[in-house]
Amino acid sequence: MAQNFGATSTTEDVLAGVDLAGKRVLVTGVSAGLGVETARAWAAHGAEVIGTVRDVEKGQRATAGIPNLTLVQMDLASLASVRAAADRLLAEGKPLDLIIANAGVMACPKSFTTDGFETQFGTNHLGHFVFVNRIASLLQPGGRLVNLSSSGHRFSDVNLDDPNFEHTEYTEFGAYGRSKTANILFAVEFDRRHKARGVRATAVHPGGIQTELGRHLGYEVIEGLIKQMNESNAAAGLPPFEWKTIPQGAATSVWAGVVARADDVGGLFCEDCHVAEFSEGEQLRSGVRAYALNADNAKALWAKSEEMVGETF
Repeated sequence: MAQNFGATSTTEDVLAGVDLAGKRVLVTGVSAGLGVETARAWAAHGAEVIGTVRDVEKGQRATAGIPNLTLVQMDLASLASVRAAADRLLAEGKPLDLIIANAGVMACPKSFTTDGFETQFGTNHLGHFVFVNRIASLLQPGGRLVNLSSSGHRFSDVNLDDPNFEHTEYTEFGAYGRSKTANILFAVEFDRRHKARGVRATAVHPGGIQTELGRHLGYEVIEGLIKQMNESNAAAGLPPFEWKTIPQGAATSVWAGVVARADDVGGLFCEDCHVAEFSEGEQLRSGVRAYALNADNAKALWAKSEEMVGETF
């Protein structure tokens, strides 16, 4: 595995000299931020890109100028929309080399999806769970799934007894943490189920990037989080937090998708273009919690997710 990439590497650094002609890549959430840059990077290196968007007009404006890109309407907060998008792709029957599950919401006030799921868990996890599993047959041998998670998974493990906060107090970051842990666990179990046919899955933390994802966070909240990270970093002898640019933020998913060896990243969690180490400390900046990679936890989440969406994969 290449070791010459890190936190400041960009998509162009990671893909330097890589020819993706003939590859088909699907990226969810290409109407802003990381999704647009990820789609641009794949297309710039020759790949055919399918991008999903909730708002087609917004997606068209955001991706104007990106060649060889097709937009598919999909609202992850509606399973009817998710299933319709998946059915469209299945009807076309064209194979995929890579799925980047990029779209998501962060730290929003308590609310629910069209199907009655807590918004962050329903959108970030359950929407992708149904969509990816429905089109999994299109991933050909050698293909990969990359789930965008976050160091925010460190806020909370999943709660399979009360996924919709019916009996536990709702907090914006607690719910976000659950959904981001679910993104990792989904990759762990998807990898276990598909690696025998040559398809692998991994989850990544893109880093701290200023995008639309943080639309629900006020200035004071963001400054408080940065202060907390810097205090823990200082205690650990680490440098202070720095924002990443969008090309730097998209680099890890690109690296995990085509540059890293599949056996090195399959079923694992990556950050800053390397596989993350286990870390149970209080810092939020780096490392992965053991519960997020626990195989039994991953199997239990899969079963609960099937129960919630009413569909078996």
